[in-house]
Amino acid sequence: MGILNLDIVALVKVIGYLGIFGIIFAESGVLFGLFLPGDSLLLTSGLLASQGLFNIYWLVFVVASAAILGDNTGYWFGSKIGHKIFTKENSLFFNKKYLERTKEYYEKYGPMTVVIGRFIPIVRTFAPILAGVGEMNYRTFLSYNVIGAFLWAVGLSLLGFFLGSVIPGIEKYILPIIIFIIFLSILPVLFNLKSKK
Repeated sequence: MGILNLDIVALVKVIGYLGIFGIIFAESGVLFGLFLPGDSLLLTSGLLASQGLFNIYWLVFVVASAAILGDNTGYWFGSKIGHKIFTKENSLFFNKKYLERTKEYYEKYGPMTVVIGRFIPIVRTFAPILAGVGEMNYRTFLSYNVIGAFLWAVGLSLLGFFLGSVIPGIEKYILPIIIFIIFLSILPVLFNLKSKK
């Protein structure tokens, strides 16, 4: 546990603002960012900001910008390139029927998916891409993209900053806090799977 704590703290110290920006950007809508540690990175960055390693105002600006721009990149990819994938009538994964279902889904649930999807690993990478594929209205997408970015990226960074400011030695508990946040993130998915059985 101590090794993992040191690893995430050491990673954040080494990568700095630019690395934090890159990871949050990639995880927010670029497919290769699928398994990057967004939640733990944000929380740890905020924690280190409380100890003077980062300026909290710069950190908030960096993570919000990365999250918004990452989602916009994902939306652009989905709207410009994504629908071209769904060209075959009987393809197992890229069937035209799936494109129609995606459009219907985003017409009905798009705004909440863009916001809530931020808090669910893997979903946060695919949600903006599928919003583009589903031709969700861009202004609506952008509005909820900004709301989601602030709630997730800024919220977790400020939570780390707050915990680091009020609890002495909080760095010892980074791993349990991260596990708890990941558990909370996947809870809606687990409830949804349970309700479908």
